[in-house]
Amino acid sequence: MTLIKFKNEPASRMMDRSQHFSDLFNDFFEGVINSNASKSFNPSINIKESDTQFKLEIAAPGLKKEDFKINLENDVLSISAEKNEEKSEKNEKYTRKEFSYASFSRSFTLPEVADNEKIVANYENGVMTLVIPKKEEARPKPAREIKIV
Repeated sequence: MTLIKFKNEPASRMMDRSQHFSDLFNDFFEGVINSNASKSFNPSINIKESDTQFKLEIAAPGLKKEDFKINLENDVLSISAEKNEEKSEKNEKYTRKEFSYASFSRSFTLPEVADNEKIVANYENGVMTLVIPKKEEARPKPAREIKIV
C-alpha cells in the first residue's frame, strides 16, 4: 500500500495569501505607529588609546550640545543624551501634532591610569569627543642609561 501526501491546495494558497496580507498590513502600519514613539538608540563609539590619552568619539548627529549629560562617579564615566521634539501643523480642516523622543546612555569604567580631573568634552559636527589624559606616572618613560659606579 502506498501513502500519498494530500495537500489541500486551495486552502493552503488561501492561508499563504492571508499571511501575506497580514504581514503587509503590519509592515505598513509599523512605521506609522512607531515613527513618533519613544526611541532609544545606541550610537557608535570609537575608543582610541595612545601613550598619553584615551579618546572617545560618539557619533550622535542631530543632537545639540545641551542635549548631553556627562557625569563621573567612582571612576565610572556616564554619557547620556535625550532629545524631545514637538512639531505642530494647523490647517482649517485638521490639526496634526507630532512628538519625537530619542535617548541613549552609555557608561564606561575608567582605568586607574586615567587622569579623571582633566577630562575634556567637545561636541562638533554631530560627534561628541572626550579626551581623557593618562596620569603622568602611567605614561611611558624614555629609555635612559644607568651609569655603573
